[in-house]
Amino acid sequence: MKIVGIAFLSYVALVVVLESMLALVQPEFGDNIVITTTDSNGVASNRVLGRDFSGGHLYASANHWPRAWYNAALENPQVRVTMDGATADYLAIAIGEEEHARVSRDIGNGTGFKIMVGFAPQRFLRLDPIADSAEKE
Repeated sequence: MKIVGIAFLSYVALVVVLESMLALVQPEFGDNIVITTTDSNGVASNRVLGRDFSGGHLYASANHWPRAWYNAALENPQVRVTMDGATADYLAIAIGEEEHARVSRDIGNGTGFKIMVGFAPQRFLRLDPIADSAEKE
């Protein structure tokens, strides 16, 4: 029982370290977006996310335990997204169960990733563009 307890605590510690590193470093790879959300105090913050498409729509997914950006987008769904050098305004839409199931099948993460992030529940926001808001950087 002691070995199981130590193994479990080691796993939890590893997840905490990995999640903390991702939150601090926010690595950028090829197909990323930067989402700018505004919290209830009016403070804007940026978060680097993977670029996910399903059914012709852009989605932002909360795949990790740190998800302040996701909660801020739920509170204030008008967000800015920078993608491919252009920044535009979007409306972040919380999706229902049926759409979540479809998107999860299309772009969900594998078992290895889920183990690495401590089985954080995956949540999606559909990002609907607001017309005529694009600007080049």
